[in-house]
Amino acid sequence: MTHEDSAKDIKPKWLEFDPAVLRESLDRKEFFLRHNIAGHPLFSMDRLRRLAAHLGELPGEFYVDAGISTAGQRWEEAERPEDKLTDIFDRLPYEDKWVVLRRAELDPEYRELLVKCLTELREGLGGSWGRPIWRENSIIFITSPNRISTYHIDRECNFILQIEGEKTIYIFDRNDREVLPEEEIERFWTVDNNAARYRPEFQGRAREYVLRPGCGVHVPVNAPHWVQNHDNVSITLSINFQLTDSARANTYRTNYYLRRMGLNPTPPGISPLRDKVKAELMSSALWLWRHLKGSQPWDNERMTA
Repeated sequence: MTHEDSAKDIKPKWLEFDPAVLRESLDRKEFFLRHNIAGHPLFSMDRLRRLAAHLGELPGEFYVDAGISTAGQRWEEAERPEDKLTDIFDRLPYEDKWVVLRRAELDPEYRELLVKCLTELREGLGGSWGRPIWRENSIIFITSPNRISTYHIDRECNFILQIEGEKTIYIFDRNDREVLPEEEIERFWTVDNNAARYRPEFQGRAREYVLRPGCGVHVPVNAPHWVQNHDNVSITLSINFQLTDSARANTYRTNYYLRRMGLNPTPPGISPLRDKVKAELMSSALWLWRHLKGSQPWDNERMTA
């Protein structure tokens, strides 16, 4: 085999990142990366229309809204257009639509891309995530010019990859309790996916990333962020997953109920013993709930932005 033949057999990686940065920063702090997915046929508008038509037949997998103009608006304030799918795509350049294809991996071709990207990330960590993950997911956002995606936090560990167009994402430190108070994290994990509240006076604390095709950024679990699309239609891929370690989430859930009882609970990370007791208490409560109801209150929670 010639050197030329060997070179042809080498398949390019979809993601480009420094393994040392990945190991140091995964789910700790945001970081920039590059990718080679921009221009892929899976992200042509015609192919995305077909994917949207398929997902639109499944409950909850195709989402579109309009009427959001500020970072601090809540999701329920958005309008829910009832336009036909073809009209939604045709009018994207002229209106303020935000289209979300929530589980692109239900299509086998997109599933293959998701698996390849996650494999590259795992290999960059040395072959293991270090802890189990679940709900591996790829979400595609198609956004009208100058549209805002409102301020929020997610339960997913997220890699945002810009495919077409440009946008700016503002990411805040999840450990800054002026930006993200304990009470909002408790509410998020327990009763309100949109619990995080935008405070304009702290906007200067955000890290700003301009995302162009081929650029990406990692957003850790619960890191507050919002997005300003530029004057173009934008296509963005989110590769994400959830961590199966539920102890911290269950500690926040217990703290939520303790606070409702008038107490001032200790935040996670200060007292390992208290955290352990709270996590086990909530785990037992959830086991009882599942035993009685056949599900748990958070079974259907999934990233929506």
